Formats: sequence, structure tokens, C-alpha cells
Amino acid sequence: MTVSFPLSRLTRRSAAVVSVLGLLAACDGPLDYDLRGQVGAFNTTNAAQNATTGRPDADDRGLITYPTYQVAVARRGDTVADIATRVGLPVDEIARFNGVQASDKMRPGEVLALPRRAPDQVISSGTANPGSVDIESLAGSAIDGAAATSPNPGSVTTTQLQPTPAKVAKPQVQDGPEPVRHKVARGETAYTVSRLYQVPVKALAEWNGLGSDFAIREGQYLLIPIKDQSAPATVTPAAATAVTVPGQGTDTPTPPSSTKPLPQETVAPAAAAQVVPQVDVPDPTRSSQAAMSYPVQGKIIRTYSQGKNDGIDIAAAAGTPVKAARSGTVAAITADSNKVPIIVIRHDAKLLTVYANVENIEVNKGDKVKRGQTIATLRGGDNAYVHFEVRDGFDSVDPLPYLK
Repeated sequence: MTVSFPLSRLTRRSAAVVSVLGLLAACDGPLDYDLRGQVGAFNTTNAAQNATTGRPDADDRGLITYPTYQVAVARRGDTVADIATRVGLPVDEIARFNGVQASDKMRPGEVLALPRRAPDQVISSGTANPGSVDIESLAGSAIDGAAATSPNPGSVTTTQLQPTPAKVAKPQVQDGPEPVRHKVARGETAYTVSRLYQVPVKALAEWNGLGSDFAIREGQYLLIPIKDQSAPATVTPAAATAVTVPGQGTDTPTPPSSTKPLPQETVAPAAAAQVVPQVDVPDPTRSSQAAMSYPVQGKIIRTYSQGKNDGIDIAAAAGTPVKAARSGTVAAITADSNKVPIIVIRHDAKLLTVYANVENIEVNKGDKVKRGQTIATLRGGDNAYVHFEVRDGFDSVDPLPYLK
């Protein structure tokens, strides 16, 4: 049996798993966003080189203006409609452009992309600007005067005044490089976007006013943080070169002997192309000293390949129990962008196992589980399988050595 997996599905699943691990890092401490100054086994030089600048401050209307586009920054209590009124653009146009509803509540600091430049004049909301004429006082004086001179005292005719556009300060265009404006595609997460542009996910969240869960939505526009040009670069020292002192000369190598034959060179035969067979998972009743047990009994239909398939996929009948590979604590229960459930179990400070493509989850976050305990079942469908990963911190490792 040959089972094929669309690359996009594998990418989305891997991204979702990385997102879960990132959230665990944010909650548990030892796995920080860029891991600087944390567990010594992690190499985080690149994170230091990817430091970013802060987001510019918005103007009085909440606008940040760049040469080719503008964004609006939400204030506390804002809805999409409030922002549209403040910047002077139709609310339906802004909502449609950002994939939101006019009544949606915004987080303070959250960013909305503008479909076009905001006008330099907006309709006054009724609040007098500094230095403007006090219409109410002026109207009161006129009414008093009219009552005294009118041939029909006590009868005053007034005309409703229409609001006039109020001029606002021309937005200041930001100096320096213009940030990339990324439109979120289906299946993307804050972590996949941050990895795509090689910026810290925490900086991406701060620039765009994301929530503590770093959730983003399809169609959302994200500002990609600007790299800090002043961040020190790590320079690898050049290898030392041997220098010969003048007059000293160099050692002459001993020439090969003319009476002794040269050693025979042994050429290894070319390795044959590796064929990945479908492997039967051992019966769990057999005595085993393996560090972990198989989560389901079936056939391994996809083996580990770092960066492509960060685990193994084991096919079995839909509804087959999925069991904990080792005793531990349920660290997270979440889902990828396609709402496919994912369970993460922590076994020690760094070792975790991941179970994806499951349903009927029988455990909750924080539960203690034992090796072999049923935690879920395989999802239905033609390709029923569990995607099983072993993670050493953020790094995926081949699960098979743990299972043998």
C-alpha cells in the first residue's frame, strides 16, 4: 500500500507542532522565544543576530504612514467601525480588506491595514478643536439678539448646520526602511511567518498587537519587524595560518620508496538506493525494554525525515486507541489550522512526545498519564494514521531509536 501526503498538509502540521512547542516555551520558561541565556544545549547565535527595532508610534488618529501604505493602530475599546470613523474611510471597505466585521472588538495596539490612503480631512465628531469658534455660544448670542429685535418676540427660526470636514495634520511619513506587509494565508501561524522572515515571534506579536496565544487569521495583514542594523554581528575568526620564519625553510616530506609498492587503495561500492519498507509495529505484549512504546499498532507508512516529516506516521483502522508512549504529563491539547487535534505530553524537562491526527480525546491538559494509557483514537477517513513525534526541546529526533 502506498500512501501519499500533500506537502502543504505536512507543512501545516509541522508548523502547528512548532507553534504548540512555542506556546509551551512561553509558559514554562526554559524554552524561551529565542533561547538566549537559557539551556546550554541550544545554539541561539542566530537569534541574537535577528534582533529587531520597535514599532513606530502612531499619530493622533492612530495612523502609521509609510511611503506606499498606511496602517491604523487600535486604542482600548475600539471596534473596527471606531477606527474607520477616526481615519475617515468607509468601515465596510476596511473590514473587507482585513477579513473582519465592522463590530469586531480590537485589542489595544492591534493593527488594521488600510486599503488606501486616509483622507487629510475627516467629518468632525462634534468635539471642538483648539482655536475653533464656539458654535453653541455664538448661536446663543444670536438667538438673544433676535428675540429682542424680532417683530414677533418669542418666535425664532433656526437652520440646522451641517458638519464640515475638519482638516487634520498631514501624516508624517516614516523614515528608514519600509516594513514588509505580509498577508496571512490559510494554514499559516505566527511561528511560520516569523521563521519565513527570520524574525523573533515575540517581535512579530509586539509589532502587530497579537494576543498572548499569538493567534492570527486568514487574510490578516502583518507588519514584519525591521531588523536592528545596530545589532552586533558574530564574526567567526579565521583559522590560524602557519608562518615560516625567514631563513628557516620548511620541512621536506619524505619521498615514497622506490622499492616498496604503494598501499592498495580500497574503493567502497556505491550504496544502493534506500527503499523504505512498510514496517510492522511490534506486538505490545512482547517483553520490551524500549524507552517508549508504540502509540498504535499498525504499519509505519512514513518514516522520519528532519524538516520534511519530523516524526513517523503509523496507519491503522479508524477508531484504533492511541496510547501514551511513555509516562508523563499532558502539556497541551490544541489543533492545527485545519482543526485537526494535537496532543503534547511532557516526559521530563526537555523530552516531549506529540500525537496528531486524533479524535475522541480522553485526557485534559495537566493530567498525569501512564505508559500505554489510551489518550485518544485515530480519526476516521481513508488514511487513518497517527503522526507521532519525539522532541528534544525544540528539535525533532527520530522516534524509532526510542521504540526499539
